[in-house]
Amino acid sequence: MGIDSVTAVILAAGEGRRLAPLTNRRPKPMVPVANRPLLEHVIEAITATAIDRIVLVVGYEQERIRNHFGDGDDWGVTIEYVEQSTQLGTGHAVLQAEPVVDGPFVVLNGDRIVDPAVVSHVRDRAIDDDLPAMTVTTAANPRQYGVVTLDGDRVTDIDEKPEGTVETNQINAGVYAFSPAVFDAIRETHVAGELAITATLNDLAATETLSAVRYDGRWLDVSNLWDLLTVNAALIGDSGASNADGPAFGDSVTVADDAALAGNVRVGPNVTIGGSTAVGSNATIEAGAVVENAVIFPDAVIGAGAVVRDAIVAGNARIGPNATVAGGPATVVVGDAVHRGVELGGVVGDNATVGSGATLADGAIVGDDVTADAGVVIDGRVESGAVVRRG
Repeated sequence: MGIDSVTAVILAAGEGRRLAPLTNRRPKPMVPVANRPLLEHVIEAITATAIDRIVLVVGYEQERIRNHFGDGDDWGVTIEYVEQSTQLGTGHAVLQAEPVVDGPFVVLNGDRIVDPAVVSHVRDRAIDDDLPAMTVTTAANPRQYGVVTLDGDRVTDIDEKPEGTVETNQINAGVYAFSPAVFDAIRETHVAGELAITATLNDLAATETLSAVRYDGRWLDVSNLWDLLTVNAALIGDSGASNADGPAFGDSVTVADDAALAGNVRVGPNVTIGGSTAVGSNATIEAGAVVENAVIFPDAVIGAGAVVRDAIVAGNARIGPNATVAGGPATVVVGDAVHRGVELGGVVGDNATVGSGATLADGAIVGDDVTADAGVVIDGRVESGAVVRRG
């Protein structure tokens, strides 16, 4: 490794419980947006820079990641793997890379999409030995993240998901530059059982200079199910999706400019595919169906005449003929948090079947392997494997 070689460490070990049921079978970084896993978008931001070595910290359902990315050849980089066997937080995850990192390195999250420019910028900090450094961006809802207090270009404090009012909209953007000295710093913090990398950064900010790298480019974070729709829309809008009418298209099919269709998608006659929609490989949309602002995973089937809006339909799921996911603002409960006014029509888990004429109301979340009879109305959350009967 030359003097200018910087390794990128990507944290991709987490499960992502808030994205259940989509994360029951796949780790959060492998959930698709714009027809590719979140993690692939992150890796492509790195491969567009001078970095050519990536270390993936994997754990939950890690075979899905290893099988997809392999040794990195398809992306023109070297990819190596280290395992975080128990998910003990981001600081602990960074620590797992210690045996394979021997110089300056950058750290990114496997579920947060940024522009290559900021990766390059942070890499330059690593080469210039201006370490440790962290990126700072602005957020409309800073309290959901780590709120950062700055003194000039120095970070003086990071407050994770603060209660009460916040004085600033500057947040931790989650891209860092470190030297191997950070490993000892993490260990010192972790004596107290604190496991987030931000705890170590706070300690460092108190004792040495923690540089801020300001960033105002694309910053797409997936924390909750409805974020997938927002991020999917942003990515498709950026890429200017182009879809030729394939041989598997019926007559009178309307496809919006900002829809992205993967390979081998079958589309029946009189189908309307609206904007901000991604349709995964081998999916089928039958005659007269309407799909809009939706993420359709591979092998899913949308039945004839069905209406699917503001929705996520996972792998190999079947939405019956004339079923409706109405869309629009919903109230969604995640754990013990209630989110109101969320743009989420509904979510249907892997291998679930929603019967003909059924309706998903107000952000309903249908688990994996659920069978819902014809004509039922589903609201709230249906546990995986359940059967929803009429009456």
